[in-house]
Order: sequence, then structure tokens, then C-alpha cells
Amino acid sequence: MTETALYESTISSLPLVQRGKVRDIYAVGDDHLLIVTTDRISAFDVILPDPIPGKGAVLTATSNFWFERMADVIDNHLSALRLEDVLTNASERAQVEGRAIVVKKLQPLQIEAIVRGYLIGSGWKDYQRSGAVCGITLAAGLRQAEQLPDAIYTPSTKAAVGDHDENVDFAYTVSLIGEEIANKVRDTSLEIYTRAAKYAREKGIIIADTKFEFGLDADGEMLLIDEALTPDSSRFWPESEYQLGISPPSFDKQFVRDYLETLDWDKRAPGPNLPQDIIEKTAAKYREAFDRISGPA
Repeated sequence: MTETALYESTISSLPLVQRGKVRDIYAVGDDHLLIVTTDRISAFDVILPDPIPGKGAVLTATSNFWFERMADVIDNHLSALRLEDVLTNASERAQVEGRAIVVKKLQPLQIEAIVRGYLIGSGWKDYQRSGAVCGITLAAGLRQAEQLPDAIYTPSTKAAVGDHDENVDFAYTVSLIGEEIANKVRDTSLEIYTRAAKYAREKGIIIADTKFEFGLDADGEMLLIDEALTPDSSRFWPESEYQLGISPPSFDKQFVRDYLETLDWDKRAPGPNLPQDIIEKTAAKYREAFDRISGPA
């Protein structure tokens, strides 16, 4: 995995489709896409000006690990095309090596499938206020960071870059994508999370919550897309430092969020610069998370 930071890719041989918070997407013919995971980092839905070196390569490797591990649960968007099949220019290929994948072009579902296994973040704030998380009533007396008896599914809308996702109830997802697909999104998300959380716990990592995205192919078959169980899409805690009543230290970008919370910043663009030590510590957190997940027990 390269440690050279890539804030924005520059590929001229393929048409640019979109630059997201982290990923640059290019068209590969009519049926495929090239997804480049850059080293950009966002927090509170704002893209920060400083990249985290090596982050994109870590995210790509982590997603690919989980895509393979969960293939018996659901197929994913990875295609059989290799990077050299779509980028014949050696310098362009070198720029994105290790951080780019060629995927099938699918119709993305306009919801984010969020699964929460622990009471933390916005879920904890919601519970303190209402005794429920996203409309799901929980038992009284739960503490911050407490494991829930069963993981809960709390979908949200998928916002454009710069906008904020909004929590919605399950009925809304039914109205948006139909009952059959809504049920499949919920059930698949819960199954992947439950299996992944058990596996990660064996590696000393608690996956507190995560989000998935799905798409449909031309035959209406649902596939897992975007990323899977990465430090960007999940909250990873070291099991050795977990305790009730506090927000545990984190392997993911919560480390950056915690730093930003100490600043006098209104959480609107432009985002503040990150100090070099925060950049280095965050890069190390991402690498450690992948090494633990992918390494031997």
C-alpha cells in the first residue's frame, strides 16, 4: 500500500462521472465503472482539505476483503476486468494502483442501510432524548457504548455531497424501493453485520455500527456496492479498551471527528486543516484496523 497521498485522481483516458467525498468515478464503456478511492477524508459531511496518506489503499483492501468473505451472503459489484484492461496508460495506472477497482455499472438504491450494534454517536443522543433510536424503542437504563441485545436496522436517505443524510423509518424505504427489496436490504444488512461483528471480535475489534449500500443489475438482482465494513463506513473499537459509559477510542475516522470537536468550527465547508500529528495518527489507525482484520487470529 502506497504512502503517497492522492487527494484527487487525474485520469484523462476515461470520462469522469463524479467526484464524491472520497471516491472518483470514471466510466468504462456503458457497463462498467472505474472507482478510485482517494486519500480525501470527510467529517460531518464536509471534505477536509488535507488527505490521509495511504487511506484509499487501506479502504480498497478492506472492502475487497469483506466482499470476498461475504460472497456467500450476497454478490457484489466487482467485475472480472483488471485495472490494466481499462487503463493502458502506465502513468495513469501507477497513479491509482492499489486504490482502484473496476465494477459493474448498477442502479444504486437511494438509501443507506445502517446497522447499529452498540449505543453510540447519534444513536446515543437520540436515546438520551427519546428512549429510542430512529423510532425504535429500546429498554430503559442503557448506557453509552452499551451493546444492544440485537443489532438494529436504521436506514437513512443518501444525500448528495455536502448535504446531510436524514434518518428515515422502514416504511419510508418500502415506499421508495418496494417492500420486497426493502426487506432484502434490511435482512442482508443485518446478516452481514452480525457475521462480520463476530469475526472482527475474534480479531480484537468491536464493530459498533456500519452502513451498506446496494444496487440493482439489469435483471433486478440486488448486489452490495460502494464499500464494505471499512474504517470510513463503520465505527471500529479496540476490544481491549472498550468500557461502558464513554465513547471508546477508535480505529476509524472518529479519531478525526474527536479532534474537530475540540475546535471552534461550525461544521460547514470549508473544513479546517489537520495538524501533521493528527494526519499521521489517523493514517496509522486505518492501517492497524486493516492489519488486525485481515491478519491471522
